[in-house]
Amino acid sequence: MHFVIVGFGRVGMRTARVLREEDHDVTIVEIDAKRAERAREESFETILGDCTDTDTLDAAGIAEADAIAGLTGDLNANFAACMIGTEHGCRTVLRIDADYREELYDNYASEVDEVIYPERLGAAGAKTAMLGGDFDVLADLTEHLTVTSIRIPADSPVVGDRVVTLDLPGSAQIYAHGRNDEPMSIPLPRTTIEPGDRIAITAPPEAIEEIRTHLTPAVDA
Repeated sequence: MHFVIVGFGRVGMRTARVLREEDHDVTIVEIDAKRAERAREESFETILGDCTDTDTLDAAGIAEADAIAGLTGDLNANFAACMIGTEHGCRTVLRIDADYREELYDNYASEVDEVIYPERLGAAGAKTAMLGGDFDVLADLTEHLTVTSIRIPADSPVVGDRVVTLDLPGSAQIYAHGRNDEPMSIPLPRTTIEPGDRIAITAPPEAIEEIRTHLTPAVDA
């Protein structure tokens, strides 16, 4: 698969490395010349330019890309890049940072496929560790694991189950839960699954489809 990563800072760099380790094609778009050079030194195909410029994303191969992730520290730039990606039928991932406010989510979440909060995820890990939980699965994220979120269908067989008791295929681990379109957080012991909820998981890439099937109601023959 071909992915366009906008921004080669801390988040973009790590995301690009994981995707390449899984044998995906990755193109970096970076406006900062030093970061662009660093991406080239790591042998990533790199476009130096403004991600809000259609010509820049055209040069990055947006027309053939499967997905684009706006992972810079500039929310507006990330969103603009995602909107260009949408025009080309790409899956879109938008980064929102520590200054996250609920109105931002309302404004942007409906326009992209996924919203991620790297700082919030880090805080969730620290909280879990202090409460005695095991968050090593994220700290040790390598080519053997991927992170994704899944929305629970209304008639899923797991509706009514407690989040912490869900037994998912592929040794998947649930690290966050969200009610409908509310921000995701570490689930409490008594939190139960409701229709439309989202769960964030870590799992081997090859297990994702099996997990989605596990959460989908069986179809009568």
